[in-house]
Amino acid sequence: MMQLCFIKLIIMKAVILKEAGPAENLIVTELPKPAIKPNEVLIRTKAFGINPVDIKTRKGKSLYNELKKESDDIILGWDVSGIIEEVGSDVKDLKAGDEVFGMVNFPGNGKAYAEYVAAPASQLALKPANISHEEAAAATLAALTAWQALVTHGKLQRGEKVLIHAAAGGVGHYAVQIAKHLGAYVAGTSSAANKDFVLSLGANAHIDYKTQQPKDVVSDIDLVIDAIGSNDVEPSLSVLKRDGRLITLPSISSETVIAKAKEKGVHAFFFMVHSNGDDMKQLAALLEKGVIKSHVSQTFTINEIAEAHKQVETGKTRGKVAVTFS
Repeated sequence: MMQLCFIKLIIMKAVILKEAGPAENLIVTELPKPAIKPNEVLIRTKAFGINPVDIKTRKGKSLYNELKKESDDIILGWDVSGIIEEVGSDVKDLKAGDEVFGMVNFPGNGKAYAEYVAAPASQLALKPANISHEEAAAATLAALTAWQALVTHGKLQRGEKVLIHAAAGGVGHYAVQIAKHLGAYVAGTSSAANKDFVLSLGANAHIDYKTQQPKDVVSDIDLVIDAIGSNDVEPSLSVLKRDGRLITLPSISSETVIAKAKEKGVHAFFFMVHSNGDDMKQLAALLEKGVIKSHVSQTFTINEIAEAHKQVETGKTRGKVAVTFS
C-alpha cells in the first residue's frame, strides 16, 4: 500500500507589488516563508519601516527595474526589527530568540514587507531592550544614512558646523541627534510647524525654509547634508566655507549639485547608503544609551500598508512611519 508523505508548508503574510503604480497596487497575500542561507538568519518580523525609496520604487523608479528582474511579484522593504527563529550553519554570534534589527541587503532585495525575512547576520544588530520594535525598525535605513553621511563620508569633527536640510524628516531627525552627539554646531531646516521639534532634537539653530534663507541665520558651515535633492543648491553653497563639504542624498540632482559646488570651491558628492552591521551596532549603542531616539509619528498595521505609503508620500512626515504585524 502506497504511503503518502506530507510536508508542512509554513505560510506567511507578505505584501507584493505586481506592477508599478499607486499605493493600491500593494497587495497583502500569503506566501511560503523563505529559506535561509548558511550566513543568514530567519527573522519573524515585528515591525518594518517605510522610506522615500520605497515610494519611488513602488512607482517604477529607483530600484524597481532591478527588483523586477528577480521576480514579477516584488516584495519591497529593507527596514526590519523582529525575533530570530532560525540560524544558518555559518552564523556564530546570533541565536534563535535574539531580538535584532537592521537594514537588509540594501541596495539589493531586502523583502522586508513580510512576516518572515531572511537576512545576512552580518547586517544586523541586537535590538536594545529599552526601545520598541517600531522604534528599532525606524532606526535602520534612515539612521544608517545619517550615520554614513556624517561619519563615513562627511568626516564630521567635533567643533565643526553642520547644516541639515529637512531636519524633521526620517534621515534629518537622526542626523541632528548624531551630529550633536559628535560635538558639532547644528543648524536644521524645516517648516515653522516643526521648529520646536527640530530644536528639541538638539539643533542650535532653526531655519524656516519657507520664509528664511540659510545665509540669514548661519555662516561658515563646514558640512551640509541635503536630503531634499533640490537643483537650487545656491542657498547651501552661500553658507559653506571654501573647501567645505556638501553631501546630497537624492541622486536625481547629484550631477547638478556637484557641478555647481565645484565652481564655488566646495567638495560635493552623492552617496547611497549600504547595509553595514558594524554601523548598525554603533547605532544600537547610541539608542541603548538614549543618545539618539526614534520619533515614530505614526504606526500602521500590515493591512494598512497603502495608507502608510500615502503618508510617507506626502513628504511631510515628522520622523518615521512604522508598520506592524499585530
